[in-house]
Amino acid sequence: MKNQIYLRYLLRLLLFLLLIFMLSGCLSPITLNRAVVVYDQAVASAESEQLLINIARAQHHEPIHFTRVSNIAATFDFRFSAGATPALTGDAGSTLVPIFGGSVAENPTFSIVPIEGEEFTKRLLTPFHQNKLTLLLRQHFDVDLMLRMMAQEVRIQYQEQQAISHNVSDSEAQEHHRRLRHGRHHAGSRLGEQHDIPLDIQQTSEQQHRVRLRSQRHKAQRIYPNSPSNQAGYEMFRRVVLHLSAIQDQNQLYAEPLTFEHSWTIPANSVSAEGFQSLEKEFTVLYNQEDDTYTLSKQTLGPVLITNYDPDILCCEERAELYDMTNSWIENDVAFDIRPEYVGGEWPINGAFRLRSFHSILNFIGHALGEAPEYHVEKDPRTPHLARNENPNATLELIVSDTKPSEVGLSISSHGQYYAVNSNGSNSHWNLNAFQLLSILYRMTITDPSSVGVPGITIAK
Repeated sequence: MKNQIYLRYLLRLLLFLLLIFMLSGCLSPITLNRAVVVYDQAVASAESEQLLINIARAQHHEPIHFTRVSNIAATFDFRFSAGATPALTGDAGSTLVPIFGGSVAENPTFSIVPIEGEEFTKRLLTPFHQNKLTLLLRQHFDVDLMLRMMAQEVRIQYQEQQAISHNVSDSEAQEHHRRLRHGRHHAGSRLGEQHDIPLDIQQTSEQQHRVRLRSQRHKAQRIYPNSPSNQAGYEMFRRVVLHLSAIQDQNQLYAEPLTFEHSWTIPANSVSAEGFQSLEKEFTVLYNQEDDTYTLSKQTLGPVLITNYDPDILCCEERAELYDMTNSWIENDVAFDIRPEYVGGEWPINGAFRLRSFHSILNFIGHALGEAPEYHVEKDPRTPHLARNENPNATLELIVSDTKPSEVGLSISSHGQYYAVNSNGSNSHWNLNAFQLLSILYRMTITDPSSVGVPGITIAK
């Protein structure tokens, strides 16, 4: 009988031990999930705080510096104990009573490294590529928010009489033309000296046409900086981006790379069988039986163009004009062409936005807190209605106070004051989107898989 009782209690003890091991197996994934979420929140919060701190540094003209968490190693030590002891009361003293306990110890290790070096500095100071702007536009960011943050200036093309009406003095125009002629003269002299032939012989008629177009474009171009310290430039810049925003509100804004088709005609007898197979890999080849020639055609991807019409509807001549207009612009420029007869055509305007670097963006936001505050600019009378009349004074409105602001999600202390994104009021949605955009641009700046790597979380038991 005693043996049976002993076996019965031994069986109960084994069941208790099995239950403990099952609980430990359940605790492991729960702890893993909690660790991943908590550490992810900590890294994201640290990144946001760094952005605010660097805005404060920019406000006070101090060096900008970033640090990243390169790795998190969290070790969890699960300990369980189990046993049995005789009961301490009466005749039940021979009865076995189970005893079990447990503990969990967490030992996280963070690898924190400064982001520095020549490669990162170049990315920090290099203006954004136009493709990044179109990528963000596809994520349905407001075009006015993006351009107010990312663009350094807008360059508007005018006809000659329009340029004069915009306060371009005769002396300024004559001096500019003299510099252009002087530059062309020296360029021609250098090229002529090198090849001992006139410059005009070296250029095809198409090249000469483009040179004339570029010369005319430079003559009639006006630059409007996106800087509150330049009142005329800043207000024109704001009116242009508001015009694009109104077109976007009606889903009639296009921002895609242009595609151009180039064609060449060559004699059929000049192509061998091997050469024909090679041409077919890169070109569309069409045989012309009448004159025994091949027409080679190829589509190439051009620069990004923002329009109020679908560029695919343009005919060949109009597309060629766009190619001439955009061909000389650099990859940090985003061209735009707003035409009549389409939405927003009451103000036909064309030109280009010049994008700036992430370092310039931080300086722009930081200086807006003190020496160069942004202010309200009314839209142009020709601009259509803006959805929700959204036109905040500041690109990113921050709260700067001597005491910690309440009812805000994130704030930091720097330079004896508290900084926080203004997430209250009528512009809260705009400000939160602006800070999200700033964070995305920061990640676009620091991300370089070959050198930065991807932060990792290692969980060990």
